[in-house]
Amino acid sequence: MKISIERAALLKAVAQAQSVVERRNTIPILANVLIEADSDTVTFRATDLDIEVVDRAPAQVERPGATTVNAVTLNEIVRKLPDGALVTLADDGASGRLSIEAGRSHFQLATLPKEDFPVMASSDYETNFSAEAPVLRRLFDKSKFAISTEETRYYLNGVYMHVADGDGSKVLRCVATDGHRLARIDAALPDGADGMAGVIVPRKTVAELRKLLDDDETQIAVSVSETKIRFATQDITLTSKVIDGTFPDYSRVIPTGNTRKLEVDAADFARAVDRVATVSSERSRAVKMQLDEDRLILSVNAPDSGNAEEELAVAYADEKIEIGFNAKYLKDIADQVDRENAIFLFNGSGDPALMREGSDESAIYVVMPMRV
Repeated sequence: MKISIERAALLKAVAQAQSVVERRNTIPILANVLIEADSDTVTFRATDLDIEVVDRAPAQVERPGATTVNAVTLNEIVRKLPDGALVTLADDGASGRLSIEAGRSHFQLATLPKEDFPVMASSDYETNFSAEAPVLRRLFDKSKFAISTEETRYYLNGVYMHVADGDGSKVLRCVATDGHRLARIDAALPDGADGMAGVIVPRKTVAELRKLLDDDETQIAVSVSETKIRFATQDITLTSKVIDGTFPDYSRVIPTGNTRKLEVDAADFARAVDRVATVSSERSRAVKMQLDEDRLILSVNAPDSGNAEEELAVAYADEKIEIGFNAKYLKDIADQVDRENAIFLFNGSGDPALMREGSDESAIYVVMPMRV
């Protein structure tokens, strides 16, 4: 194999591949990226056996072929090469080395046989549809903060993507929860998605998918089966196993009887929560909200370190209420608000609170209270 490729195109492809590779693994080939050159295209493939990413880039292919090389090392080399460099990758197939040349720089990296590289088995995808990048970006960006990190509750370690009944029509919905807070985000149902089985997209896959969604003009081809999900652009294909588990009935924890309504500037609220939480102990991070007519007092009382209080002008016309929340959970939820105002709906001091973005009910958030 011998190819010449622009440094920028090579870096983009290798960076995407190396981020999938697990740094610590017992199978040496999994630390490598499979490089395949043919015609005028070079393909970079990496996997951790649960996720596979394939990135295609244009190249001058002098000698077709394939080899595997350490993904992290290759990425570091390419990252440190000068902008605009033309990089030559060459492998004679006999020496067990990949030669990398750019200007006066020359490297040789050990290779492993391409035959040893595991390729994720293809799947029969029952559902295939296309979605615009901004739609998927909103669904996953606004829900991923609530993904659980508890490995014992593995079925919560991802975003549950499924078709649901919305307000008068079916919607594509993403839900995440860790038992303390919940995010439920809806989007219009794309053509062809109607029969999709609900799948739990793992946390790592959500992070890798985000890199495909930066360009607002990109269309993402989505394919779903019971065991796998695939996201594809013109240049990149991301395939992942889905979590083999049953997502809980989240509708049971979304309150429907909360009538005490608070309207507050979302950015001001998030900053105020962050400020008063500075004095709280790291373990609990509890913030008390005291609501009275058009007034909100946020306070923290940490006997070991001090106390803090901040008052905000708000729109509130219901009975007085005092309720406590984990400061990080409150701030995480407030940070999701794209609109100017956040609307909180409360019931009692021991009941979960509901939040939405202004009058938009396509995104709702639930946070459980704390004793303060």
